[in-house]
Amino acid sequence: MALWAYHGGSISPLRAVSLRSKCNLVPTHRICVPTAPAVNYNTRSSTHLTTTSITPTTWVDRFPPKIQPYLYLTRIDKPIGTLLLFYPCTWSITMASFALNAPPSVPLKYIVLFGTGALIMRGAGCTINDLWDRNLDNAVERTKTRPLARGDIAPRQAIAFLAPQLTAGLAVLTQLNWYSILLGASSLSLVITYPLMKRITYWPQAVLGLAFNWGALLGWSAVSGAVHWPVAGALYAGGVFWTLVYDSIYAHQDKVDDVRVGIRSTALLFGEHTRSILTAFSASSISCIALAGYLNAHGAPFFIGTGLAAAQLARVIHRTDFDDRASCGRGFISCGFVGFWIWMGALGDYIWLQLRTDEEPSTGSISKINS
Repeated sequence: MALWAYHGGSISPLRAVSLRSKCNLVPTHRICVPTAPAVNYNTRSSTHLTTTSITPTTWVDRFPPKIQPYLYLTRIDKPIGTLLLFYPCTWSITMASFALNAPPSVPLKYIVLFGTGALIMRGAGCTINDLWDRNLDNAVERTKTRPLARGDIAPRQAIAFLAPQLTAGLAVLTQLNWYSILLGASSLSLVITYPLMKRITYWPQAVLGLAFNWGALLGWSAVSGAVHWPVAGALYAGGVFWTLVYDSIYAHQDKVDDVRVGIRSTALLFGEHTRSILTAFSASSISCIALAGYLNAHGAPFFIGTGLAAAQLARVIHRTDFDDRASCGRGFISCGFVGFWIWMGALGDYIWLQLRTDEEPSTGSISKINS
């Protein structure tokens, strides 16, 4: 949907390094490697971060060479970004369905629509981001192999590819009611301007949070016809704090290169205080989401899911080594389970409600959220 931004995934696409005649030069270490058939190389280095070599082959490499750069441009090989965009939508869709005691066909329909929209618009957001950042990405170790930075495709080709991506996103958005169409379109400015924020503020992660959690508002309006702001607003705020946690961890992967090329982030702003600050953000996220559940008259399943999400955040913050790129990558991916557990809690409550519902729908939850 047109409201959604992008996320780069946990680790940038790793590509096969072409072999030349008798040796292959790996730029980072200037090592000459004897020719061998179908061998992939990937080396990473940094002044202060410890790194590990990772086999670069992905399922995208099975596609024709002309198609591969476009698939890598969308980060389709890294589903974590799509999931992080999708989960806030699932929270609000499921919670609105619970509040209205909607039949199962309602949340199922919108989960499919929003899942499709998240996949499409995460890819479109990545295209927009890489067009803005193509001259910065080739100076950052983790991102220099992205298609635009490496020159696999030209900017005009990426722009031409962006057109059908946005068209497909619009096609999904138009399946919603007019209130939701306008609400979705209103987030387009966040999608376009987010990549610029890293150049002018140390808080680009906050802007990403505003964009990436728009689905917490849109999902509710899609189900009910309008946003119920006390519940959806608290849910949205909780999602923004959650994004500040996982994207700050993500930003720590590149902090050495970012200083050199002039990119700003919360990772650089927080520095040695990152762990304590992210702990505070985590507490704020869980508190806002729990408040949304309370206002929406949820029961034990929801709060059990929220408790598991809190435990996962605590585990990630405790275990992540913010000076190790691989550890930050793992921590970033693990944050996805936070969104999953919140959804499972809301879904558990919704299923339990359906099991208890008689032939006549109950209006108890509706009266509570409208009072």
